[in-house]
Amino acid sequence: MKIYIIGIGLIGGSMALDIKGLYPEATVYGVDTDEDHLQEALALGVVDAGAQIENLSDADFVILSVPVDVALTLLPKVLDVIGENSIVFEVGSTKAPICEAVTNHPKRRNFIATHPIAGTEFSGPSAAIKGLYEGKTNIICEVERTAFKLQEKALELFKAMGMRIRYMDPKAHDKHIAYVSHLSHISAFMLGKTVINKEKHEQDIFDMAGSGFESTVRLAKSSPAMWTPIFKQNKVQVIETLEEFISNLTQFKDLLIKEDYNAIFEEMESVNRIKEILNGMNIKKE
Repeated sequence: MKIYIIGIGLIGGSMALDIKGLYPEATVYGVDTDEDHLQEALALGVVDAGAQIENLSDADFVILSVPVDVALTLLPKVLDVIGENSIVFEVGSTKAPICEAVTNHPKRRNFIATHPIAGTEFSGPSAAIKGLYEGKTNIICEVERTAFKLQEKALELFKAMGMRIRYMDPKAHDKHIAYVSHLSHISAFMLGKTVINKEKHEQDIFDMAGSGFESTVRLAKSSPAMWTPIFKQNKVQVIETLEEFISNLTQFKDLLIKEDYNAIFEEMESVNRIKEILNGMNIKKE
């Protein structure tokens, strides 16, 4: 079995580690424009050898794990050179643009659009984690456009990695993920900005920061190179979620100004049920 990982960071590297554990006979090749990343991945044993896009004709699997803006131009080129029995999947956080980019490609049947809901705030080959996908949900879009035998091949791999499968329309995916992922990252970035700006005058604010602040702002350590294209591609949905979020923040501020603490209590109590929802879904930390 020959596996090609294009973009050897947290997501692609973690898949490489899982595949190497599940299929010891497989050879995992790394493709990365950053030569330092490739050498680091080789040194860490994340991949077995380096490769180029031109080498993909004999691939069993091609995993495209690059920033979503790069994926739009790179995926068609990958489909151009793969063999008839190769299956390609792209794992970015926006799905409608990538599906549209290859909708008329002659080898559209060799592509399956996926989004594994997993990750951390770290990046690069050293961030790769074995078992990252165990128990996580993998969103698959437009599965009907992928050749059935290749679907089966991909689904077998996903299930072997411990992922739950969920099917969704690309536009619905992008709308929902704007709330549960993209807004979370924006909130963390802006909280970090607010505190950093205040820190210019009050260093003590960091001395007093506890685990609550650390867990809330964790996502602000995520890669801007990865997240800026995501916000660009999902701009309309992200703006909608921000408008709702800002409205809720403004309402909370108004309650404080009015000193309506009963209403504040009721607001927080009503949101406490999010814990029950997440527990019921068995959500694990990303």
